[in-house]
Amino acid sequence: METQRDPAARTVPPRLWREALGRVLRLRRTELGLTLAEVSARSGVSTQYLSEVERGLKDPSSEVIEAIAAVLGLALPQVLVLAAADAEHGSLQLAGLELAGLQPAGLPHARARLSDVGRAQLSLAA
Repeated sequence: METQRDPAARTVPPRLWREALGRVLRLRRTELGLTLAEVSARSGVSTQYLSEVERGLKDPSSEVIEAIAAVLGLALPQVLVLAAADAEHGSLQLAGLELAGLQPAGLPHARARLSDVGRAQLSLAA
């Protein structure tokens, strides 16, 4: 006799905050074509620590998040909203919609983009 499984038992647990934050920062960095070393030099955060943040291994302070976000052309509230969306939904693509006026300093040709989820929530958070 076959027993039915509880659908809730198959769900993936929510992403940890530090994992969601790291995912947002890494996707944004790679979307802009920046290396860890470039973001490290511009933000003042060591390459090793930045790598650990991106991999969700460290819980950085708000000051560290803000320093990294500034290099990536994002404001701290935007990063927080995107990380919250990623933690809640378990997936986030930082591509699809352009954000006007959010070009990182020194990267005039970079394209700043966010997902539909990020754009809708950012308009509420602003």
